Amino acid sequence: MNTREDDRALFDGLACYLSEVELAGVDAIGAKLVQAAGGVDELADYKVMVAYGGGKDSTYVVAFVRAVQLRLRLDHDRTFVMRVANMRHAGVPQAVMDNIDRVYRVLGLLDDERAELLTVDHTEVRPFRRDLPMPDRLRAVNRLDVLMNGHRSAGDGRPTFCNSCNLAVADFYGRVVWWRGGVDAVMTGDSRREQALYAAWIRRLAVECGIDVASTRGMGFGAVLTALRGIGEAYVRELFGEDSAAELAEREVSAGDPSSEPVFMSIYDLVGYRVHDHWKLIVDFLGFRFDDLAFSFTESDCGNPSLMAHLRGLRARYVAGRTYEEGVTEYLRLAEQLMRMKEMPDELIRLATGRYGTPEGMAERRRIAEEFAGDAFDLSEDALVAMVFSPFTDGGERLRAFLERCHPARLGDEPALRAVLRGDSDDPDAVAWLEGVSALSVARLRTLYRSALVDFHDKESMIARVRAGDPHKHRVQTVDPRNGQRVSEVISGR
Repeated sequence: MNTREDDRALFDGLACYLSEVELAGVDAIGAKLVQAAGGVDELADYKVMVAYGGGKDSTYVVAFVRAVQLRLRLDHDRTFVMRVANMRHAGVPQAVMDNIDRVYRVLGLLDDERAELLTVDHTEVRPFRRDLPMPDRLRAVNRLDVLMNGHRSAGDGRPTFCNSCNLAVADFYGRVVWWRGGVDAVMTGDSRREQALYAAWIRRLAVECGIDVASTRGMGFGAVLTALRGIGEAYVRELFGEDSAAELAEREVSAGDPSSEPVFMSIYDLVGYRVHDHWKLIVDFLGFRFDDLAFSFTESDCGNPSLMAHLRGLRARYVAGRTYEEGVTEYLRLAEQLMRMKEMPDELIRLATGRYGTPEGMAERRRIAEEFAGDAFDLSEDALVAMVFSPFTDGGERLRAFLERCHPARLGDEPALRAVLRGDSDDPDAVAWLEGVSALSVARLRTLYRSALVDFHDKESMIARVRAGDPHKHRVQTVDPRNGQRVSEVISGR
């Protein structure tokens, strides 16, 4: 049982790192929660959720809401229950769970009966533990999504790693907001404008793919999740083919219970929300560490951006005939642009990009990316090269070029490989080689053979539509060393 003295000591420690504006924001949010709960006497039965990605920004939101919780207890001798949930995927390294654990310990949340600390792994909701094993099923789903998205987009960063993950985030909210009786309020660091723009973008996507959203308009968060469920279904069908009932069931977005909608509250307009403004709180007080792998460019809770840079390097080397270093450098330009858009401190930008600043640093980052690809997704460099080449889509249009540049010893086997991909043969040697080099089953490879490499100008493609509305991209100009022609390309990332 937390005593009033414990709460006072913890609040005073937090308050030392909050500005007058932030402390006023704590009081303002506290007053809103009292009103929403129906008065001080109802606070003990009121539950507030915070989604904790484990990165720098969501760490601040967790600390802020904890300050509100403690302040209400000190002012009224009553406070709300705080549900904090983190979602994992294969790209979340252990360092993120370690950061979460340190933050929880400093904030006194691990043994506080007024806190529910949850980890969501795909469809599994469990109490948080720093060393909670990641389920094999989650890794398998993430690995397959990365491979199928990557082959359809030639390894472009956002489609490969983020599209399916973003649908999983929607499912995470649908599950955890309504888990075991649900919550009364959701606290976020996003501005109301950001929330409105995101909801409008979702509804537009839903309309474009034929989903009737008129009946759900104005119904709140559940309606947004319902629209995302429809978008997810259209996306999965495009990715896996029309006969994809199992994939649809595995990836269906949970839409929650529309009869019990939570209130959404944002702290955005009440606080300084740049990393600069609360660096000492996050790093000095909460013990947050910008780990070598977990901190990748704009992210501090995911190692996948380092793989996005790695894939760009592999594409430059093996597909375009340039150098690995040129491709990574192109990605670094995009990453720096995105970091500045997000107003990240110069010291973090230098930390993220400076790791690649020497030949030795570039080689070390490549080694780390290769190791992470193996650990997180069980993918070899052969499988990543096949992904950026996308040799199986469009009826194997790029298969011969792939064999010539990457596997010349197999050129004579091209007819046998094509027969397997068409479904005309199950030649065991050809099947074994195709599955080994791609990390995909022959059934998935045949799906790719019947599918097109995504044309990002195609308004009929859901994969293209999603990237069209995504601001995390950048146009690069390159020169083809084989013919000297200039090539203009759009790359995306984080």
